[in-house]
Amino acid sequence: MTSPEDFSRLQSMMNQTVKAHWKAFLFEGILLAILGVAALILPPLASLAIAIFLGWMFLISGIGGLIVTYWARSTPGFWWSLISAALAVLAGLLLLARPMQAVLTLTIVVGAYFLAEGVATIMYALEHRRELSSRWSWLLISGLVDIAISFMVITGLPSSAEWAIGVLVGINLLFGGASLIGLALAARNSNT
Repeated sequence: MTSPEDFSRLQSMMNQTVKAHWKAFLFEGILLAILGVAALILPPLASLAIAIFLGWMFLISGIGGLIVTYWARSTPGFWWSLISAALAVLAGLLLLARPMQAVLTLTIVVGAYFLAEGVATIMYALEHRRELSSRWSWLLISGLVDIAISFMVITGLPSSAEWAIGVLVGINLLFGGASLIGLALAARNSNT
């Protein structure tokens, strides 16, 4: 278990690291923000790029899994490991062979995820409304927004597949970049 002293020491080390490398955080934040804006301007291209990226990730991890499984073929669970690696290779090849269909499938999965996340967040908010006093309403609103996003994505299929993944990733990159820029500038200002 972590003691308060350990936590305080870790927090101090993190602060020192951010202060020492604020330019790197600033650069990363600017890069993420630019990529986010690009994804928002060209969501179909961003969606396609994400499907291709995932295809390569599955393919590379599957090939790596096959190699490791072959080396460790005498260990228990060999066949399950082999099946898992082969499935990753197959998924990667399918995503790379048909990236537009992959975008549609990813959009359906994202829509289902937002629906499930929204319902779970609303249930969490309702269950904790006594303990969280007035703050439970923010969870409720978050859950409703998730369901609204899901509704827009799912009811707009198949045309929403062109923009949904790109827009959602673009928003995520833009806000992630903005938060890193803010963190870097705050660290720079505390450095002086």
